[in-house]
Amino acid sequence: MNSIRVFAPATVANVACGFDIFGFAVDSPGDEIVLRKRDKPGVEIIDIIGDEGRLPREAMRNTAGIAIQTFLQHIGSEQGIEVTLHKQMPLGSGLGSSAASAVAGVFAINELMGRPLKTMDLLPFAMEGERLACGSAHADNVAPSLLGGFVVIRSYNPLDVIRVNTPDGMHCTIVHPDIEVNTKDARFILKNEVSMKNTITQMGNVAGMIAGLMKPDYDLISRSMVDVIIEPVRSILIPEFNEVKQAALDSGALGCSISGSGPSMFALSRDAETAQRVGLAMQAGFLAVGITSELYVSEINQQGPKILSPVTATA
Repeated sequence: MNSIRVFAPATVANVACGFDIFGFAVDSPGDEIVLRKRDKPGVEIIDIIGDEGRLPREAMRNTAGIAIQTFLQHIGSEQGIEVTLHKQMPLGSGLGSSAASAVAGVFAINELMGRPLKTMDLLPFAMEGERLACGSAHADNVAPSLLGGFVVIRSYNPLDVIRVNTPDGMHCTIVHPDIEVNTKDARFILKNEVSMKNTITQMGNVAGMIAGLMKPDYDLISRSMVDVIIEPVRSILIPEFNEVKQAALDSGALGCSISGSGPSMFALSRDAETAQRVGLAMQAGFLAVGITSELYVSEINQQGPKILSPVTATA
């Protein structure tokens, strides 16, 4: 195999109460990458489509490029690679855009090189892409994008990642308002210390969320989707946040919060019909103040990356 085309899904990180430890994958949007072997050593990004020229073309400054390069160094290969990246989600959206590119890249190169590593072992290379993008090698976006499903990052040292079962039929609604929140800025405004009261409340909600997903118990999930630490601070960066969240709850959502660092907002619902209704209500909330948005509705993506149809000459 001399070329490959791979899709990696967007993700919702934090999931309300689980800052930096919860994340799940969705069916749409996501990024696609095309890799081709070449005789000349090194990783070269040939083109990036859909980024409006905003992303670096130098491989070691690009999340997909650095993930591919560090993987090749790890397996001791000097194989040359040409990369074409198709960005299919907004940058700075809170949907794990940088993570999807890194995951697509490292998953694709592993397949192209004959799958020398297991999928779980690819995670550190994808995390290097996150370190490049936002200064911190966190895994709450790359892990669910790579592994699929709902993921818990129990520990970073050593890295300990667990997939958690989710109720059949539960759907996610994502609304991305046409504004941008920089991930580094969203982290900068967070407080370094948290009160004992809020810590206890948050720990209870984290435990309740996992129990609710595994039982499954929708009422418990709903009661647990409360963030008393991060959401109150970051929500000030999203216009009409409280009104949009209330619109989602009034329309039947189990809960609603910020996706990653924002500005996207997500909601969980019992079924597809409710999730669609919730999304329209959320969009109406943003539109009331003149903010347009994109709407995505899907189940929890259990697959993670996938190999697409064979690469064509024009891909």
